[in-house]
Amino acid sequence: MNVHGASALVTGGASGLGAATSRRLAKAGAHVVVLDLNTELGTSFAEEIGGTFAHGDVTDPAAVEAALDLAVAQGPLRALVHCAGKGGTVRLVNRDGTPGDLDLYRQLIDINLVGTFNCLRLAAARMATNEPVDGERGVCVLTASVAAWEGQVGQIPYASAKAGVVGMTLVAARDLATKGIRVNSIAPGVFDTPILARFSQEIRDGLGAQVPNPARLGEPDEFAMLAQQVVENPYLNGETIRLDGAIRMSPR
Repeated sequence: MNVHGASALVTGGASGLGAATSRRLAKAGAHVVVLDLNTELGTSFAEEIGGTFAHGDVTDPAAVEAALDLAVAQGPLRALVHCAGKGGTVRLVNRDGTPGDLDLYRQLIDINLVGTFNCLRLAAARMATNEPVDGERGVCVLTASVAAWEGQVGQIPYASAKAGVVGMTLVAARDLATKGIRVNSIAPGVFDTPILARFSQEIRDGLGAQVPNPARLGEPDEFAMLAQQVVENPYLNGETIRLDGAIRMSPR
């Protein structure tokens, strides 16, 4: 899919993996709508790349629809890259013997899995109205995680949600095949994003050392490079691609 002259929606697009992807798609000629909760950062970043900022929660249909309205006002929506998500720790049994936090589990599933479905369904409905270009109307790139296969202790909600994203990928690609819309997911390993910025350099270096090759944290632009290739390669469909330097996460 050639996004030059078209619009793209990137969720969580103001920082980390989303910002790197937004920047690459903008350089490819797309008008990028950056959907994020951080208004100050999102506004300045969208201005920097020549895009548009939209404030909103990915679980809120009205907010996502408003962002899509901004996108289609600039050109046909040809790409969705869904990067928004949130981590959190839930144990099945806490140290004091109490059961794990059901409300937090539901909250994290809502953000990471239901939010993915919400953005996917709403973006696909817009793409379905596009005129085909070389047989395609649009492409959606979702973000899973290596935690879908190797979730660590305390990652039950995040791993559950990301496994759900992996599970929806092929089904969504089949569902949208008649509409000329492709769906793929990227499952990143340990990346140098703002989520890891709160940890010490020693911990960050330790995480990077677990990666077989290259033995470092992934760089956001490496995610963005793959996202752009997924958008541009017309035969790539229904796949979840691990981007992890061959890491296999330990239990802790």
